[in-house]
Amino acid sequence: MSTLTYTRFELIRAIRNRQSFAFTVFVPILFYFLLAAPNKKDHNFGGDATHHTGLFAPQYYMVGLLAFGGMIAVLGGGARIAAERTVGWNRQLRLTPLSARDYLRTKVMVSYLMAGMTILLLYIAGISLGVRMPFGDWVEMTALVLVALVPFVALGIGFGHLLKTDAIGPVVGGGTSIFAFLGGTWFPITGSGGFVDFVKSLPSYWLVQAGHVGIGAKHPWGIEGWLVIGAWSVATIGFAAWAYRRDTGRAS
Repeated sequence: MSTLTYTRFELIRAIRNRQSFAFTVFVPILFYFLLAAPNKKDHNFGGDATHHTGLFAPQYYMVGLLAFGGMIAVLGGGARIAAERTVGWNRQLRLTPLSARDYLRTKVMVSYLMAGMTILLLYIAGISLGVRMPFGDWVEMTALVLVALVPFVALGIGFGHLLKTDAIGPVVGGGTSIFAFLGGTWFPITGSGGFVDFVKSLPSYWLVQAGHVGIGAKHPWGIEGWLVIGAWSVATIGFAAWAYRRDTGRAS
């Protein structure tokens, strides 16, 4: 079985799981329209008559939900892996010529494809409500968001091989909520102090900052952002590899 064939098969399976697919892809879109549609004419979001922010409300909500939607999409891959382990599908795959590297590469690709669908639909929803940006901003924002999702892709794979189906749901749901909250998805994190220093050490903070390219932030990461994302990527990839080896070693 080639990587391409397995990837296509996995993507079809993910899409055909209607409940999971709807929650992963369409819930962020539903949130977006609930938040942005009532404010679609607000070009001074968060401001008043004397303080003009220049923020277009649908644009603000669109970039804010990129982090939330992306995390749901890639961490949801862990739930699919846990379900496959329950029914013995992973054991069957190990009897095929599919290598461990190709298996893990496919899981990463499918997670990114699911995240890509969510991001694309958020962009379409934003455009439908009047969001307009220079082409370069769209490209930079998307690229940074995809890089910032690396630790969450790895966490999803690791949790999927470590946890059972009855535990993966609360971990993924709770983890997404905590990361989104501490990353500043629902409210801006400003100022200084111990709390701000702590949240800046989390990948979700820089994932949210990546989306802020869409509201005028120039070079939102700097050295600190790249170092944090790089460190978390190395750590979580190591965690995913350990969880996979632990799972497959115990099952063999």
